[in-house]
Amino acid sequence: MSKLTHFNESGEAHMVDVGQKPATHRVAITEGYIHMRPETLALIVGGGHKKGDVLGVARIAGIMAAKKTAELVPLCHPLALTHVELELKPSSERQAVHCRARVETSGQTGVEMEALTAVHVALLTVYDMCKAVDRGMTMTDIRLLEKSGGKSGTWKRKV
Repeated sequence: MSKLTHFNESGEAHMVDVGQKPATHRVAITEGYIHMRPETLALIVGGGHKKGDVLGVARIAGIMAAKKTAELVPLCHPLALTHVELELKPSSERQAVHCRARVETSGQTGVEMEALTAVHVALLTVYDMCKAVDRGMTMTDIRLLEKSGGKSGTWKRKV
């Protein structure tokens, strides 16, 4: 097992030095779900929510969050993202909204944190917009599906 990289030899937290690493094309794909009552999902799908387009607002929130990840996660490097794409799809089978994010950059460190943050904040936005009608919503299975680029290459979650 590799050592944790965010600690120095004395065990103190620090930002990893990526200055000598070559810039490569980096991609991360993440997903997550927010489960809810059938009536809540119907409001979202039918556009009947009095706050407006829940999924549209959540998509923008997720994109904004990806861009601000370094402000939220203390040891994350600020990155110039080249692409952020969020897809939010209602699933009547799971009584949930599924969120999938794809984040890209050309840089010296990966974009996994940005993609995970995008999904988290998009789902939090769905919760915020719908909490008046369903406080029991639950966010689950927020996870990395795939990453590519850098020294470690490509990693894909096994289903």
